Amino acid sequence: MTEIKVPDLEQKALALLQADADKIYKLIDVQMENLTMPQCPLYEEVLDTQMFGLSREVEYAVRLGLIEEEIGREIMGSLERKLATLHEMYNKR
Repeated sequence: MTEIKVPDLEQKALALLQADADKIYKLIDVQMENLTMPQCPLYEEVLDTQMFGLSREVEYAVRLGLIEEEIGREIMGSLERKLATLHEMYNKR
């Protein structure tokens, strides 16, 4: 049986969380570009649901000790900043 090293799990957890954050960004970008405007309740519901889900994933990884709480906050904060920039860009159209 192969022994799993904790740093490998930490890197995998971080990579998965970042990939999920990137997916949310892409989902919102596509939705804003093709489907709805940011004022639409559907847009807000998708955004809220996705952000809540990611925040739960981050919290779980922190509780397991796979990532530091500060790294989790940075993942969420970075995504929130990117989405705010995206929102501003589409509102200028």
